Amino acid sequence: MLVTAHDGGTLGLASYGSADATGDRRVLVVGGAFLTALIYRPFALGLSRALGDAWAVDVYDRRGRGRSSEQPEDYSLDTEISDVQLMLRHTGARNLFGHSLGGSVVLNAVQAFQGNDHSDRRFADSDLVPDRLAVYDPAINIEGEFNASWMQDFVAEADRGRTGRALSIMHRGMRTSPTLSRVPAPLLAALLGIATRTRWGRTARALISSGTGELLAALEEVESAQEFSSLPAGTQFMAGAKSPEYFRTTAAKLHAAVPGSTYVESPDGMHASVPAAIGELVGDIAAYFTDTAKNSG
Repeated sequence: MLVTAHDGGTLGLASYGSADATGDRRVLVVGGAFLTALIYRPFALGLSRALGDAWAVDVYDRRGRGRSSEQPEDYSLDTEISDVQLMLRHTGARNLFGHSLGGSVVLNAVQAFQGNDHSDRRFADSDLVPDRLAVYDPAINIEGEFNASWMQDFVAEADRGRTGRALSIMHRGMRTSPTLSRVPAPLLAALLGIATRTRWGRTARALISSGTGELLAALEEVESAQEFSSLPAGTQFMAGAKSPEYFRTTAAKLHAAVPGSTYVESPDGMHASVPAAIGELVGDIAAYFTDTAKNSG
């Protein structure tokens, strides 16, 4: 399904589970950088099964990927917040989940819906503040935990069309893969350059231009954990024990700043455990959302 945004762009939406699920039993998933809704299909299917027959999981392609239109010329984090707003209204979902950069998107979006002092009040809408909010390995530059010094080189190589070099810089900078981050930069660039000739590589080349914009929008600016202190009580911050340390530190700092929130560390979790639909993690996420449904009757 294609959903039209206020600026004339379109967003591709895929839904899994019960077509008749009510809003309190729908989870909207916002994915990470360089990832399409199709890549989250195993996770969405696994989560919908774990949630139960009456539930549904909605996943959309963010701008510049999958079936969605390209990022607009004035793209910023506001574009992402507006798109979350649109998809919550369209699906009626009362539960929100973000992975990686999608975690940054949903946390900033909920802040904006609350209309607090740290957000653009144009998006203020208390009806859109979710009943339940969870993020896994949120990619936010909290108090300089994220070293963004590599990002300008990444953008420069991407702008020159050197996809292999750009991806090499990104992998080493974000350290999302312990194996790749230890490979010498020239060798990694050569290997990724070869990989870009594959089907996966063609997808990566198509996504890299949108990836540069969203990484800069979400990570270049250093933020304070206290800026997120008004997020709803009950927000769950999650991280993988085998994810890069800054994801765990960021999630823990956000948890400490948000009264009534929880922090859960998945013992075997890696950064890619969400789209890979690792069973233990999917079960933990489902338990979080279904617990609220049970408690609310």
